[in-house]
Amino acid sequence: MQSISVAIVACNEAESIGRTLASVSWASEINLVDSGSTDKTVEIAKSYGARIFYESWKGYGPQVNSALDKCTCDWILNLDADEWLSPELAQEIQALLSGQPRYAAYMIPRLNLIFGRWMRHGGLYPDHKLRLFRRGIARLREDTEPHATPKTQEPTGKLKKPMLHRQYPTFEYYIEHMQRYSTATIPLFLRKGRTSDSIFAFVANTVLNPVLTFIKNYIFRGGFLDGREGLIFHLNHSAYVNWKFTKAWEAHRATIAESVQSVAPNAPVGESGAPSSPE
Repeated sequence: MQSISVAIVACNEAESIGRTLASVSWASEINLVDSGSTDKTVEIAKSYGARIFYESWKGYGPQVNSALDKCTCDWILNLDADEWLSPELAQEIQALLSGQPRYAAYMIPRLNLIFGRWMRHGGLYPDHKLRLFRRGIARLREDTEPHATPKTQEPTGKLKKPMLHRQYPTFEYYIEHMQRYSTATIPLFLRKGRTSDSIFAFVANTVLNPVLTFIKNYIFRGGFLDGREGLIFHLNHSAYVNWKFTKAWEAHRATIAESVQSVAPNAPVGESGAPSSPE
């Protein structure tokens, strides 16, 4: 079998990392980039023979790329700390690398566990991710949103068996993550000019976009087939879309207000960010 490195980034993932590493214990090399765990993440990883690298958090894209750069084998399998291979997928990958793979990169279907239910509808499955590829042909964009996937210019194939993802075990966990993820997208939205400056853009991004997202995923893509868990997820995912645009708009408005104040520090600033007219 051709050699394969596993690349993982982690911080305080003791609850999940053992299951993840057990599913790839057959790999030639496991590289884990830890950004400051205070639980037993590193201790557990060492028990599986992982190579541990300590690096401060640089953002999702740069952190994953750092893990990819540390891989030395022919192939790379990129996993999040809360993802693991089904036994069938592990066998499929080993069989693939025992021969001559047709492609240099492969998409892997992902089955997500959300609120205790395996989600199979609403655009949540097969949820293909580019996770298996020859070393050096795929990387993440550095300005990407959290939990993006590597990109490549090479033709890609698709594997059949799924990797499993303990995505959001509880509603509280989901809300906490969506707050962090929506805040993390602010710099990306500002760089792309997605600041909802006009009233039309504001309504389209903060109202119409969330509503249409819900209709698309819950109704047309069958999210309603995932029961109450599906309804809860898709309602709140639509709210998350609103949060991203609202936070970017708010940050942009604050930037304008700061620039106005720096030019005219004694002028009162109105709601629009421009100096207020005297009464």
